[in-house]
Amino acid sequence: MTDTITDEVGKNRAIVAHITLIGWIIALVQNNPKNEFASFYIRQMLGLVILGVAIQILSMIFIFIPFLGILLSWVFLLCSFGVVALWVMSLIGAVNGKKEPTPFIGQYFQDWFKSM
Repeated sequence: MTDTITDEVGKNRAIVAHITLIGWIIALVQNNPKNEFASFYIRQMLGLVILGVAIQILSMIFIFIPFLGILLSWVFLLCSFGVVALWVMSLIGAVNGKKEPTPFIGQYFQDWFKSM
């Protein structure tokens, strides 16, 4: 019975971590004692947030380059849509209660942020 409660708490924290940066902070603070399922998705979301912010910063830097900046802005826009797609896939995994890393980069997030 305790495992079911712990799993539900971890699942709820994982879902909350997907809801904006404030939700991620709440999930991080509430994850004490550490629940492995919640920690998995907290690490995933930290990586996706950092990736999204990096794409936006690069987009703002390159927009000032004539012609090339316009072309690159389209590339960065497509990358932003990709990050949103990865976020949706991560959210679906959290709702379904499965620890599935996001494609291509999820395992790196688990390695880089393993102290969380």
